[in-house]
Amino acid sequence: MSAPQWKNVYELSEDQFQRLEQAEEKMESMEINTAESILKSLLDEDENCIPVLNIYGHMYGRYLSDFESAIVYYDRVLQLEPDNTWARDERRRYRRYVSYD
Repeated sequence: MSAPQWKNVYELSEDQFQRLEQAEEKMESMEINTAESILKSLLDEDENCIPVLNIYGHMYGRYLSDFESAIVYYDRVLQLEPDNTWARDERRRYRRYVSYD
């Protein structure tokens, strides 16, 4: 595993960073249960970890097409960090998807 290519503004430990990377890799290979288990363990350690909440939203929206759950996770991010552009844009997209009936 390599160091993050972005500034570590959330002060994640090397272990947290590696586990987030592992969860993303598992999602990409459609090992969703394993990815969710990793994310849950990270969230159990810090229920307000914004990167974990964002990745949960991404998993539910992109990989599970559970747009309502994705919105819930992005709402949590925006409660903690109202200026989070990624969460705001993703939430907007999934709200639009939910409105298509």
